[in-house]
Amino acid sequence: MSATRTWTAPPSYDLRSNLRVLRRGPYDPCYRIEGDAVWRATRTPAGPATLRITADAAGASVRAEAWGPGGEWSLERLPALLGADDDPSVFVAHHRLTREAHRRHPGLRLPRTGLVMEALIPSVLEQKVTTHEAHRAWRLLVRRYGEPAPGPHENLHVMPDARTWCRIPSWEWHRAGVDGKRSATVIRAAQRAPRLEEAAAMDLAGAMRRLQLIPGIGPWTAAETIQRSNGDPDALTVGDLHLPSIIGYSLTGARDTDDAGMLELLAPYEGQRHRAARLILLAGRAQPRRQPRFPIGNIARL
Repeated sequence: MSATRTWTAPPSYDLRSNLRVLRRGPYDPCYRIEGDAVWRATRTPAGPATLRITADAAGASVRAEAWGPGGEWSLERLPALLGADDDPSVFVAHHRLTREAHRRHPGLRLPRTGLVMEALIPSVLEQKVTTHEAHRAWRLLVRRYGEPAPGPHENLHVMPDARTWCRIPSWEWHRAGVDGKRSATVIRAAQRAPRLEEAAAMDLAGAMRRLQLIPGIGPWTAAETIQRSNGDPDALTVGDLHLPSIIGYSLTGARDTDDAGMLELLAPYEGQRHRAARLILLAGRAQPRRQPRFPIGNIARL
């Protein structure tokens, strides 16, 4: 049995673009785009759920169909997931580039899943490795230790529950390319999952503090999590390898901007710094590459 809900979207709403930040790579076992539908498998407080979300041609009406024990929970929070709690009208552009990007993307909304662990664990896996390595690890671990998602989609999986994350053997982490530091951080977080999930209802400062109580979770991981779980427009990622230079080059043409320089440039956007960064990334003004790509490691061979 499935249940449905329809949500009236704001003008120019872009379903795929807004939800894309929840996808962990093109082969994410918890997320699929097929035709005009976005499929999402998730683990809610009520149990596993699958959502199939579609929008009409104009993007004005969004329809979701849900399966599984967590289906009702997911449908109740559908508007928040789609960005209904986000208010882009308060954004004030202080640069020509952000002004133009804001004009070109009026349908941008920041999703709020209300689920911390499903955003936190893949963010931990992304620490200090390439996105390819992190996405591969997420894919292998979810497929092996998660469970088939409820509903008609045969290739979706729900991520493991907290107890299962704690029981993954060390050699399986190794086989997935996850070093001991990251696997230990995931296990520590899973052991405290109920307390961490409370961060979804906190303000930004409180949520950042709560997540960083776990050794191995710093500002970068906490911000990447809260952007998705809380939909916070000010949850700027600090400590990223590329983001400061992209923002610095986009706004000033300067190269080699560091975190301090990025924070200075985005200071006028306080309260909306994550949104400003999203708009800058959407503008697509990246500086020419001057060095080789970060090498891909393979600890499974060690």
